[in-house]
Amino acid sequence: MQKLSRHYRPEIDGLRCIAVISVIFYHAQITIFGFQPFKGGFIGVDIFFVISGYLITSIILKEILEKGSFSFKNFYKRRIRRILPVLIFVMLVSIPFSWLYIYPIDLVSYSKSILYSLGFSSNYYFHYSGLEYGSPESLLKPFLHTWSLSVEEQYYILFPIVLVIVFKYFRHGLIYFLLLCFIISLAAADWGSKNYPSLTFYFLHSRVWELICGSVIAYFEIKKGNRSQNQTFNQILPIFGLFLIFYSIIFFDTKIFHPSFHTLIPVIGVTLILWFTNKDDVIKKILSYKVFVGIGLISYSLYLWHYPIFSFAKNLEIFFDENLGKLILIIITFLFSIFSFYLIERPSRRVYSFKTVLIGLTISTFFIFTYNISVINKEGFSNRVKVKNYQENHTYNYLKKDGKVCFGREYNNLCKFGSKKKELILLGDSQLASLSFDLYNRTKSNFTFLPITHPGYFHLRDAKMVNKHTKKVIPEYDVKRDDIDKILKNSKNNIIIIGGATSLYLYNKRVEGRAAHWDSMFVDKVSLEYKSASIEKAFINLIKDLSIYNDVILLYPIPEIGVNLQKKKFENMVRVFKYKYSTFLRQNKEVINLFDNINIPRVHKVYSYKAFCNIKIDLCTTHDDNNFFFFDGYHPSLEGTKMINNLVIKKINQLENKQ
Repeated sequence: MQKLSRHYRPEIDGLRCIAVISVIFYHAQITIFGFQPFKGGFIGVDIFFVISGYLITSIILKEILEKGSFSFKNFYKRRIRRILPVLIFVMLVSIPFSWLYIYPIDLVSYSKSILYSLGFSSNYYFHYSGLEYGSPESLLKPFLHTWSLSVEEQYYILFPIVLVIVFKYFRHGLIYFLLLCFIISLAAADWGSKNYPSLTFYFLHSRVWELICGSVIAYFEIKKGNRSQNQTFNQILPIFGLFLIFYSIIFFDTKIFHPSFHTLIPVIGVTLILWFTNKDDVIKKILSYKVFVGIGLISYSLYLWHYPIFSFAKNLEIFFDENLGKLILIIITFLFSIFSFYLIERPSRRVYSFKTVLIGLTISTFFIFTYNISVINKEGFSNRVKVKNYQENHTYNYLKKDGKVCFGREYNNLCKFGSKKKELILLGDSQLASLSFDLYNRTKSNFTFLPITHPGYFHLRDAKMVNKHTKKVIPEYDVKRDDIDKILKNSKNNIIIIGGATSLYLYNKRVEGRAAHWDSMFVDKVSLEYKSASIEKAFINLIKDLSIYNDVILLYPIPEIGVNLQKKKFENMVRVFKYKYSTFLRQNKEVINLFDNINIPRVHKVYSYKAFCNIKIDLCTTHDDNNFFFFDGYHPSLEGTKMINNLVIKKINQLENKQ
């Protein structure tokens, strides 16, 4: 290998600019004439990974060649100076906002994410907490974006050790080692994205190949003593590389498996620019413009600031509904980033001694650690909340048996309460399960209670939830219909209540805010055997079958207001929210029409929305002075379930009195 002089490459900062802007606009969900031009902006993180692999490998190999050894001490000092000061500063600034504007259960989650981030492992936390990146609730987690920092930090810890060992003992086989790691990691990423998408998205092993791409470029650059000298390629391939990057930003979306073979497109684009750009080509000149380089220089601060700012704005329901508001948040992000770059990031790297930096980090980290441990131990300091009857958990998790939640159980382990002759059976999803706790307590003296509820599920026989790409049944949504059919076929002279988010399952009609969550979980990855018209028929046939030997209560849609009022800290913010009855009717028009036309003996109807909605004033009540009637934007609170169950129990009593 030849020694290569160190020189600054401004086009790399230009690439960083593209990466961070694409990520920011992706998270802002900027929409222009109904089109989201940055829906693939998440690949900005992959651009960062390739650049990191290139730079870190260059640093290590150049130092070994120039000095004959590598100083791990100096390397990790530089990483500490580069990564931690501004990260710790952003965490410190976020603390007062978290105290004021995040409710107890979410504050605990916030604190855990901070602690895991300090331990370079927030990617593990977010995976094991079940948080799906890109879902609506993900933007309510201020430090979700640190998952990528944790991946890089894990890489910084492990890769230098491995690279130095391989270089020392297998120097001539180094490139083969890198290529082997690339192949194994890419294969694991492609397979894992289809079978274990969350783990594959968050973990290092499926991102190594992106970092290795940069390493391979660095290896050949140092081995040759230069990059490409082919003038034709140098003029054409950087343009093609930039095209691949922008193609990915514009046309990728959450439907694709990622990271996978698809991710090769932007990664190859970055590697083409890294290898083929030179001082005379047009792409280098464009990426080296001062504005692009300037944004690239503050890209780390931009990346750190944008997500907490967006998250707190989303928590407070401010500036996040219109493009103008989102642009204001982006401007605020730039202002904070410029401030932290010049006052924290750059001085920590170039001005302050390492001892000074370390003392500051130690004191700050101790404070952050102490605060967040206290938050976790005190369960979010729930006494901060002034609203009466604040609800900490989804109502569908309230009903338990043997210490375990009844909702979402496997069908060979369903909850069954009591031994009365007549059963009251619930059949539906999380919305229907929300009624179960209150309904059981109010009916247990007269009925055996059997809740058959499952997340995201509506019982349509032969409509299995299948991964569109692998054609395999998705285990967590395999409702084991054979088992449930046996239960229902043996049910006679009982009362069966069926309901849930019927507009969603039957017609794919979604409240604003639910769309991304539903798309990412079902519509884009899951196929149902029935098309829309056949689903209606399957649903009606189910009702007919159930009603042969049982009374069936058909529960009309429960309002989905689309806004979590419990996130609105101040009472005046809650009071300004209005949910119109006409909006509810528009969202549920098809289901209401379908239900209205079901006239089958022993099928009875309960109009759940009438517990909240008044046609005369075109308004649905969402809260009173003491209580929220909805836990979040899609599920009733305990008080809300009581209002619905008043109507359900009235119908049950009517049925019982007829006998």
